[in-house]
Amino acid sequence: MNPEWHTVVGRIQPGYQIASGKATDSPYPEGSIKMQLPYFQALGLDLTDCFLGTLNVSIHPYRFELVQPTYTFPQVQWNPDSPAEDFSFSPCRISYHNQTYSGWIYYPHPETKPAHFQDPSILEIMAPFIPNINYGATISLDINLREVKLNY
Repeated sequence: MNPEWHTVVGRIQPGYQIASGKATDSPYPEGSIKMQLPYFQALGLDLTDCFLGTLNVSIHPYRFELVQPTYTFPQVQWNPDSPAEDFSFSPCRISYHNQTYSGWIYYPHPETKPAHFQDPSILEIMAPFIPNINYGATISLDINLREVKLNY
């Protein structure tokens, strides 16, 4: 593996289910991701091969910081009823049950996000559908250390 890449072990955690729209009280019944995808695509990032939701991956005891993500999109006005948000994306690879999937660390910047904040040890991952993955599953996550800083 390229020395810029580092593997961390993560565990799938329940999220708010706003991204997928599965939360019973979701303000976005189709999910926020489905609403955001056309904006990201217009800005140059095609995520149409990704599942319309996120994997919430705990990398505890690590915390992460995006330092030089591949994409940063400032002031995306994806919802006319909310303020614009900033988003960043960094490529990653998820390994689960001897299969590897290419994905993206999805980072709605908390300083522009109206609600549903994440713990700094939780990475939100966008990836293709991964069969049989469930809460509590352990995965390996390859991240690019030029883009993502890990802290204890």
